[in-house]
Amino acid sequence: MYKYRINDLLSELPMKDYRKALKIIPKALGISPNTFSNYRNIRISEERDIPYQKALLLEKIFELKPGELLNFQPEYKSIKQLLKEYKE
Repeated sequence: MYKYRINDLLSELPMKDYRKALKIIPKALGISPNTFSNYRNIRISEERDIPYQKALLLEKIFELKPGELLNFQPEYKSIKQLLKEYKE
């Protein structure tokens, strides 16, 4: 499973728009088509991520709310929990 919903969102487009999007989106983000392809193929199990600013732009391009580009919800402890567990 992919970490980001980019491929799913692209597949919802008509084929002619899909092909155009593959050319337009990298230009809009200021990245190469190869980098965009790499973003699309990041797996959930991988440590790498899309840079924050690029992820924000992709959410805007696809008209998503913040955080909706992800295919999963990361879980982590709150600052209160971390502070409570902290030992010097």
